[in-house]
Amino acid sequence: MARARIRLTAPLMAAALVGAGFAALSLAPGQAAAATAGKADRADDFNGDGYADLVSGAAGGTVSGKAGAGYVAVTYGSPTGLKATNKILISRSTAGVPGSAAAKEGFGAYVTKGDLDGDGFSDLVIGSTKSTTGAVVLWGSASGLTGGTGIATYGRTPQVGDFDGDGKADLALLAAMGSYGDDPEHQAAALWKGPITRAGAPAKKLNFMDKSEWWGYGKDDATCVDDPSGCVDGPDSTTGPVFFEAVGDLNGDSRDDLALRSYNGDGMWNNTVLYGSAAGFKRGWAPETQGALAAGDVNGDGIDDLVVGSDPEDSDIGDTMQKVTLAFGSKDGLKGDRTQEFDQSLPGFYGAQEDGDHLGSCVAVGDVTGDGKADVALGISGEDFSGQTDAGAVALLPGSANGVTGTGSVVLNQNSADVPGVAESGDLFGSDCALLDVNGDGSRDLAASATGENDSSGAVWTFPGSANGVTGTGSIALNPTDLGAPDAKAFFGSPLK
Repeated sequence: MARARIRLTAPLMAAALVGAGFAALSLAPGQAAAATAGKADRADDFNGDGYADLVSGAAGGTVSGKAGAGYVAVTYGSPTGLKATNKILISRSTAGVPGSAAAKEGFGAYVTKGDLDGDGFSDLVIGSTKSTTGAVVLWGSASGLTGGTGIATYGRTPQVGDFDGDGKADLALLAAMGSYGDDPEHQAAALWKGPITRAGAPAKKLNFMDKSEWWGYGKDDATCVDDPSGCVDGPDSTTGPVFFEAVGDLNGDSRDDLALRSYNGDGMWNNTVLYGSAAGFKRGWAPETQGALAAGDVNGDGIDDLVVGSDPEDSDIGDTMQKVTLAFGSKDGLKGDRTQEFDQSLPGFYGAQEDGDHLGSCVAVGDVTGDGKADVALGISGEDFSGQTDAGAVALLPGSANGVTGTGSVVLNQNSADVPGVAESGDLFGSDCALLDVNGDGSRDLAASATGENDSSGAVWTFPGSANGVTGTGSIALNPTDLGAPDAKAFFGSPLK
């Protein structure tokens, strides 16, 4: 992996750092809301100042001497964007956060955000890879994130959305699989209906994982015991292990839907959509491609679409044949005959489709240019150039009435003009990405990470957005050292939210 350092700010070595990990940090607040607020989406804004705040996971980070315990960095937005000085670091060793740092917990591997308690400030949910530790909610306020509420059991891929259309944010929760192998035996999932109190009490709990249909085991659905009337059984149930991936209104009914990766048995995975309703979920079709997922209104028809990245591990078709799939939303939801498939051969898209590029290593969807059509950010983490293998790149492709277009697309890497750093083999630039308005000017900015940077320490870049797309001019980069955080094998920047 590449070892050269990128440097934009002087290192801020927090007093709470002890060796390669955290001591008990107090949860330092961000700046209070400014009198003149920006224009960022409320779901991206923890302190209500109108500037989006960026969440960067570092699940591999060493905390309190525990390798792989993991942490999260939140950098608050401002009129001038992100600054290393305006941030907080959150781990299991942070004062007010339930639990304690544990080796290989992977705290920060999963994050989601939204206003769970209905107070006008977005809240942050942090999950981990370890099966027994559950998740933590940090609550938004005018001074930034504060407190910490533990959610037992459910720590995998949480997602926030208004799934029943009542105007209140709900929280979809998932536990780790109880066993592994070709046919795992059980997994718990629940929907916590909002509002959710700061004591961790939802307005209602809906369990929607039907274990009775898993591989013919015939077991009773234990997750439905608490609320049998709320369970989604039979053909509408979710069967087998799943990973929640993306949220959007894919059928235009003013209720969010949940796109997920579902297990089909014998080591095979697929994608599925759970359509939200007042009573629960109904299962529907999604593209089979096994890449990253994100939702947004790419063609501007008022209904969200689903973008699915390519899968570099699909040996049946090979990397050179892989494509990103855009499934168009409609009043009938997603259908197999309403899709657009493309790769780097799309007219106007810079570069050429090559083996191992991994187009769609990350996917983010949002309107950067302000034309009412969502643009699509795609990681190309396996891109080779200038003699560097897997240096990586990130692209922004404009949305249009006909879907994604290569005309006006932008591709950026560490060798692009005005971009900090130098592209090196193994950087994996484009590992993850997000679109959010960190400077509050009404245009979403592009955040992209390179988890292989500096021997897997990782780093995150932000590129300013405008009516013309995104540019390297004015871009910045931050790594763990800039933030006063542990850097060794932190994989900083995965995920980004």
